[in-house]
Amino acid sequence: MRDEPSSGHCETGPVLLLPSMSARGMSLTGFRFILTVKRKTEAGMIRVEKADPCAPESQRLINALSAELAAITGDDGRRHFAMAAMDEKRALWVVARNHQGLAVGCGAIRPLAETVAELKRMYSDRSDAGIGRALLTFLEESALGMGYTEIWLETRAVNHKAVRFYQNSGYNRIANYGPYINREEAVCFAKVLS
Repeated sequence: MRDEPSSGHCETGPVLLLPSMSARGMSLTGFRFILTVKRKTEAGMIRVEKADPCAPESQRLINALSAELAAITGDDGRRHFAMAAMDEKRALWVVARNHQGLAVGCGAIRPLAETVAELKRMYSDRSDAGIGRALLTFLEESALGMGYTEIWLETRAVNHKAVRFYQNSGYNRIANYGPYINREEAVCFAKVLS
Protein backbone atom coordinates (compact mmCIF):
# COMPACT_ATOMS: atom_id res chain seq x y z
CA MET A 1 0.00 0.00 0.00
CA ARG A 2 1.42 3.39 -0.95
CA ASP A 3 0.65 6.75 0.59
CA GLU A 4 -1.60 8.48 -1.90
CA PRO A 5 -2.75 12.05 -1.40
CA SER A 6 -6.44 12.40 -0.73
CA SER A 7 -8.36 15.57 -1.43
CA GLY A 8 -10.70 15.14 1.55
CA HIS A 9 -8.27 16.14 4.29
CA CYS A 10 -6.31 19.00 2.80
CA GLU A 11 -8.42 21.93 3.98
CA THR A 12 -7.74 24.17 6.97
CA GLY A 13 -9.54 27.06 8.57
CA PRO A 14 -8.72 29.85 11.01
CA VAL A 15 -5.71 29.67 13.31
CA LEU A 16 -6.32 28.87 16.97
CA LEU A 17 -3.43 29.76 19.26
CA LEU A 18 -3.21 27.72 22.44
CA PRO A 19 -1.91 29.58 25.49
CA SER A 20 -0.24 26.43 26.82
CA MET A 21 0.57 22.87 25.84
CA SER A 22 -2.95 21.78 26.84
CA ALA A 23 -5.84 21.05 24.50
CA ARG A 24 -8.07 19.88 27.37
CA GLY A 25 -11.64 21.04 27.34
CA MET A 26 -11.58 21.75 23.62
CA SER A 27 -14.04 20.04 21.34
CA LEU A 28 -12.26 19.20 18.12
CA THR A 29 -15.23 17.46 16.53
CA GLY A 30 -16.61 19.21 13.48
CA PHE A 31 -14.02 21.99 13.32
CA ARG A 32 -11.32 22.59 10.76
CA PHE A 33 -8.59 24.69 12.26
CA ILE A 34 -4.90 24.79 12.86
CA LEU A 35 -3.83 24.05 16.41
CA THR A 36 -0.63 25.85 17.22
CA VAL A 37 1.62 25.56 20.21
CA LYS A 38 5.04 27.02 20.77
CA ARG A 39 7.68 25.38 22.91
CA LYS A 40 10.97 26.96 23.84
CA THR A 41 13.94 24.67 23.32
CA GLU A 42 17.67 25.10 23.83
CA ALA A 43 18.06 26.07 20.17
CA GLY A 44 15.03 28.36 19.96
CA MET A 45 11.29 28.15 19.54
CA ILE A 46 9.61 25.05 18.10
CA ARG A 47 6.05 25.56 16.84
CA VAL A 48 3.81 22.53 16.35
CA GLU A 49 0.60 22.88 14.37
CA LYS A 50 -2.02 20.88 12.54
CA ALA A 51 -0.97 20.63 8.92
CA ASP A 52 -1.90 19.22 5.55
CA PRO A 53 -0.32 15.76 5.12
CA CYS A 54 -0.55 16.27 1.34
CA ALA A 55 1.54 19.46 1.40
CA PRO A 56 5.02 19.25 -0.14
CA GLU A 57 6.72 19.92 3.21
CA SER A 58 4.77 17.08 4.86
CA GLN A 59 5.65 14.76 1.99
CA ARG A 60 9.33 15.78 2.28
CA LEU A 61 9.29 14.85 5.98
CA ILE A 62 7.48 11.56 5.30
CA ASN A 63 10.06 10.67 2.64
CA ALA A 64 12.93 11.52 5.01
CA LEU A 65 11.35 9.35 7.73
CA SER A 66 10.83 6.48 5.29
CA ALA A 67 14.46 6.66 4.14
CA GLU A 68 15.71 6.71 7.75
CA LEU A 69 13.51 3.77 8.75
CA ALA A 70 14.63 1.78 5.72
CA ALA A 71 18.28 2.39 6.66
CA ILE A 72 17.71 1.33 10.29
CA THR A 73 15.20 -1.49 9.89
CA GLY A 74 15.14 -2.50 6.22
CA ASP A 75 11.47 -1.40 5.99
CA ASP A 76 10.32 2.14 5.25
CA GLY A 77 7.14 1.78 7.34
CA ARG A 78 4.80 3.05 4.63
CA ARG A 79 2.65 -0.06 4.46
CA HIS A 80 1.31 0.55 7.96
CA PHE A 81 0.21 4.12 7.24
CA ALA A 82 -2.17 5.30 4.54
CA MET A 83 -2.86 8.98 3.93
CA ALA A 84 -6.57 8.14 3.91
CA ALA A 85 -6.27 7.47 7.66
CA MET A 86 -5.97 11.24 8.12
CA ASP A 87 -9.52 11.59 6.74
CA GLU A 88 -10.88 9.73 9.76
CA LYS A 89 -12.73 11.60 12.45
CA ARG A 90 -10.39 12.19 15.42
CA ALA A 91 -7.22 11.82 13.32
CA LEU A 92 -4.58 14.54 13.39
CA TRP A 93 -1.48 15.28 11.30
CA VAL A 94 1.01 17.82 12.67
CA VAL A 95 4.22 19.48 11.61
CA ALA A 96 6.90 21.03 13.83
CA ARG A 97 8.56 24.23 12.66
CA ASN A 98 11.75 25.86 13.85
CA HIS A 99 12.22 29.56 14.65
CA GLN A 100 12.68 30.24 10.92
CA GLY A 101 9.36 28.57 10.07
CA LEU A 102 10.97 25.58 8.37
CA ALA A 103 9.23 22.20 8.75
CA VAL A 104 11.58 20.05 10.85
CA GLY A 105 9.35 17.23 12.11
CA CYS A 106 6.00 15.53 11.81
CA GLY A 107 3.68 13.07 13.48
CA ALA A 108 0.12 11.83 13.53
CA ILE A 109 -2.51 10.18 15.65
CA ARG A 110 -5.37 8.14 14.33
CA PRO A 111 -8.15 6.24 16.08
CA LEU A 112 -7.34 2.67 17.00
CA ALA A 113 -10.31 2.21 19.35
CA GLU A 114 -12.85 4.56 20.94
CA THR A 115 -10.44 5.62 23.68
CA VAL A 116 -7.11 4.61 22.09
CA ALA A 117 -5.19 6.69 19.55
CA GLU A 118 -2.31 5.25 17.58
CA LEU A 119 0.83 7.33 17.13
CA LYS A 120 2.16 7.22 13.57
CA ARG A 121 4.93 8.68 11.39
CA MET A 122 6.84 10.48 14.17
CA TYR A 123 9.92 12.14 12.73
CA SER A 124 12.41 14.82 13.68
CA ASP A 125 15.25 15.94 11.46
CA ARG A 126 17.18 16.61 14.71
CA SER A 127 18.22 20.07 13.53
CA ASP A 128 17.08 21.49 16.89
CA ALA A 129 16.95 19.88 20.31
CA GLY A 130 13.43 19.21 21.56
CA ILE A 131 11.59 18.68 18.26
CA GLY A 132 10.52 15.12 19.09
CA ARG A 133 9.47 16.08 22.61
CA ALA A 134 7.43 19.05 21.31
CA LEU A 135 5.69 16.85 18.73
CA LEU A 136 4.92 14.09 21.21
CA THR A 137 3.65 16.46 23.89
CA PHE A 138 1.42 18.22 21.39
CA LEU A 139 -0.02 14.96 20.05
CA GLU A 140 -0.61 13.60 23.56
CA GLU A 141 -2.40 16.77 24.68
CA SER A 142 -4.43 16.84 21.47
CA ALA A 143 -5.39 13.19 21.90
CA LEU A 144 -6.57 13.87 25.43
CA GLY A 145 -8.61 16.82 24.18
CA MET A 146 -10.21 14.58 21.55
CA GLY A 147 -11.37 12.09 24.19
CA TYR A 148 -8.63 9.49 23.96
CA THR A 149 -7.32 8.06 27.22
CA GLU A 150 -4.36 6.10 25.81
CA ILE A 151 -1.85 6.25 22.98
CA TRP A 152 -0.39 3.07 21.50
CA LEU A 153 2.47 2.82 19.04
CA GLU A 154 4.79 0.40 17.32
CA THR A 155 8.44 0.78 16.49
CA ARG A 156 11.17 -1.66 15.59
CA ALA A 157 13.30 -3.25 18.28
CA VAL A 158 16.46 -2.29 16.34
CA ASN A 159 15.44 1.37 16.40
CA HIS A 160 17.13 1.90 19.77
CA LYS A 161 16.79 5.70 19.73
CA ALA A 162 13.03 5.48 19.26
CA VAL A 163 12.66 2.79 21.91
CA ARG A 164 14.61 4.90 24.45
CA PHE A 165 12.69 8.06 23.49
CA TYR A 166 9.30 6.44 24.11
CA GLN A 167 10.43 4.74 27.33
CA ASN A 168 11.83 8.06 28.60
CA SER A 169 8.50 9.69 27.67
CA GLY A 170 6.50 7.37 29.95
CA TYR A 171 5.50 4.69 27.45
CA ASN A 172 5.39 1.10 28.66
CA ARG A 173 5.88 -2.06 26.64
CA ILE A 174 2.65 -3.88 25.76
CA ALA A 175 1.83 -7.04 23.81
CA ASN A 176 2.05 -6.50 20.07
CA TYR A 177 -1.33 -5.57 18.62
CA GLY A 178 -3.06 -5.64 15.23
CA PRO A 179 -0.67 -6.13 12.31
CA TYR A 180 2.30 -6.44 14.70
CA ILE A 181 1.12 -9.64 16.42
CA ASN A 182 3.72 -12.42 16.04
CA ARG A 183 6.23 -9.99 14.52
CA GLU A 184 9.42 -10.38 16.55
CA GLU A 185 11.03 -7.29 15.03
CA ALA A 186 8.17 -5.08 16.28
CA VAL A 187 7.84 -3.66 19.79
CA CYS A 188 4.65 -1.96 20.94
CA PHE A 189 4.21 0.65 23.67
CA ALA A 190 1.31 2.41 25.38
CA LYS A 191 0.83 5.41 27.60
CA VAL A 192 -2.20 6.28 29.70
CA LEU A 193 -2.90 9.98 29.22
CA SER A 194 -3.63 12.24 32.16
